[in-house]
Amino acid sequence: MKKVEILAPVGNMECFYAAIEAGCDAVYLGGYLFGARSYAGNFSNEELEKVIAEAHLYGVKVYVTVNTLIYEEEVEMFMNYIDELVRMNVDALIIQDIGMLDLIHQTYPELELHASTQMHIHNEKGVEIAEKLGCKRVVLARETDIDLIRKIRSKTSLELEIFVHGALCVSYSGQCLMSSLIGGRSGNRGTCAGTCRLPYTLVKKEHGQYKTILSDSYLLSMKDLNTLEHIQELLDAGVDSLKIEGRMKRPSYVYQVVSLYRKAVEQYEAGKTICITKEDQKELQKIFHRGSTKGFLFHEDSFHITNDYRPNHMGVEIGKVIKTDGLWTTIALTDCIRIHDGIRILGKKDIGTVLNVFKMGKEIVKEAKSGDVVTLKLPEQVEIGSTVVKTTDQRQLDRITRIIEEQKRKVSLTIHVSVKVGSPIELKASDGIHVIQKSGNFIVVPAQNKPVTKSEIEEKMLKLGNTVYCCNKMKVDLEDGCFFPMKEINELRRMMIEEMNLARTKKREYFKNHYHREVPNYQARKEKRIFVTTKEQYEELEKELFDEIYVSSNLYEQVEEKDRVVKRLPRVMTRFLEEPEKLLISELGSVLMYPGQVTDYSLNVTNSYSVALLHALGVKRVTLSYELNQNQIEQLLTAYQKRYHARPNLELIVFAKEEMMTSKFLLPKKYQVEGELYLKDRFGNYYFVNIEDGYMVLYHDKRRIWNDYEAYYQMGIHSLRWMLCPLDSYSDIKNKLFR
Repeated sequence: MKKVEILAPVGNMECFYAAIEAGCDAVYLGGYLFGARSYAGNFSNEELEKVIAEAHLYGVKVYVTVNTLIYEEEVEMFMNYIDELVRMNVDALIIQDIGMLDLIHQTYPELELHASTQMHIHNEKGVEIAEKLGCKRVVLARETDIDLIRKIRSKTSLELEIFVHGALCVSYSGQCLMSSLIGGRSGNRGTCAGTCRLPYTLVKKEHGQYKTILSDSYLLSMKDLNTLEHIQELLDAGVDSLKIEGRMKRPSYVYQVVSLYRKAVEQYEAGKTICITKEDQKELQKIFHRGSTKGFLFHEDSFHITNDYRPNHMGVEIGKVIKTDGLWTTIALTDCIRIHDGIRILGKKDIGTVLNVFKMGKEIVKEAKSGDVVTLKLPEQVEIGSTVVKTTDQRQLDRITRIIEEQKRKVSLTIHVSVKVGSPIELKASDGIHVIQKSGNFIVVPAQNKPVTKSEIEEKMLKLGNTVYCCNKMKVDLEDGCFFPMKEINELRRMMIEEMNLARTKKREYFKNHYHREVPNYQARKEKRIFVTTKEQYEELEKELFDEIYVSSNLYEQVEEKDRVVKRLPRVMTRFLEEPEKLLISELGSVLMYPGQVTDYSLNVTNSYSVALLHALGVKRVTLSYELNQNQIEQLLTAYQKRYHARPNLELIVFAKEEMMTSKFLLPKKYQVEGELYLKDRFGNYYFVNIEDGYMVLYHDKRRIWNDYEAYYQMGIHSLRWMLCPLDSYSDIKNKLFR
């Protein structure tokens, strides 16, 4: 049976040691540069080198996240960082940017690369193109269900990694611009502000008036993924790596979650029925949870996948408030509490506190159990009947801390010692991969008085001290009547440990190659295109002088005259059918399936290497990312022409109400409302909610209007695009398009 990997999140050194002690097989982490969790603790280069060396002593792999989009001016710094990671002996890199994936693979052909979930790979063609580009592993989109995973597994030998526990994004990863467009903090650049975790009001627009459906709720806040009870299905489906989210979590969280998934996997690998108890699940809830969901992995529907009540730790219910006297509050317990626990009283306003002092009757106590009644003083008065939850269980934290500090993980060795008169002592040790063989300096002689015994040799060899090693099997072949100084065993043991350490941490030497791409040279053009979503929009502009008209997949079937029409494929493709000749492609798998087409902005192209790769793969025109400004576009074009001695064929969106996210979660379905729907934020901005191709799309409230069209053509852009959202009327906004 192939060993399944448990992949642990590591945000700092404390979390690293927690993951090691919990039994992880690999960790993923980020440095200070180019990682998609800029607000995690992260690691300096010195810390990274230390972590990699220590992890390898334990047989644990280290994957470093360099999974942000890279701008042209950052490429040199990016590759210098990659050089450093290679020198440090990193096991693999996790990549989002397709141009950087191509550049790294060509530069270091033997370096292991993993396609990040930010790459939005969710079908077998996406996996196939990742393999073609040099990936050994794909981290599938979190929305990929178990049936599709089985299908992908049957068609590829590539390693498949999936998220099994922790926070979920409401949008497909790599397809969310919400934080970027609203607040200037890009999820694709590692600085997501968690805009989806904020409260919104759901409103419906009728006859020009906004009607409130639900006020100030966390409408986009996802519950936390928990698949412990489905591990058997995942492993039977052929998943290679179980990834736990949480690089911004505490060491106690990392330990608790990783250790329970370790328990489940060991039961599976032993051929036992996986047994996850209610107590196990309760321990997870105590450490952190926003409510639990089995996720789209196991077909969770829109009614049960979000938690509109609160976006942070829910805690575990432990009682009700039954009496108040000013700030003094009496609670009837349904679970235990102890000194230093954290609690929260849920009411019109949540009140949180740490239990430093509480009473049973008049007696100050340090703990109380279910059924007891306790009194404590709170910072503010609360209402009778309020629910009390425990948000921190100090005993749980103390237990985890003690385990991490005291129960050190060990690497098992088998040791064989051979002692014969007239020969040096022979030592052979193995960790199951490496074999160390050493000979002593002293020639064994016949004993004059007391000969050496097996127990003496074993005692000395087992003194492995503070090393990472323990001996699980010892064999001593000892000829009768032998003598040698015991310091010989001590010296052999020291050399064994030293050489085993060197063997386990030996750095791989990587061949470094040169990057090269052959690309076509496109003649300069000045073309105009427009995207429409409704038949009314299409009919309004049918006679306008656009070179081509992009239409949504739903609209395509309604359009009779198709000479200038290009069908836009959905951003999520779960099956591939024969399509018309002209397509606008929105995801990576379609690049392979439908060569010679145009790629949309959702492929997140932000540098010249990505453009060159797509052209080399047969894409005839590449649309640039929304996240580029004018200066960055100029740098991209200059670098492209200098490096490839050719002009790219680029398209730029100059007018749009941008699509901020694409989600499998259907908010209108959950709240059972139809019509023209919006999310209203706390500043009074309205974000249009629409269902397109079976997925929810959320639109920005403001328009992108870039008016200096001639400057873009002069810069080297071949095609400009205007985008109409479903609410637009072409005749109403025409005067804004060509000012």
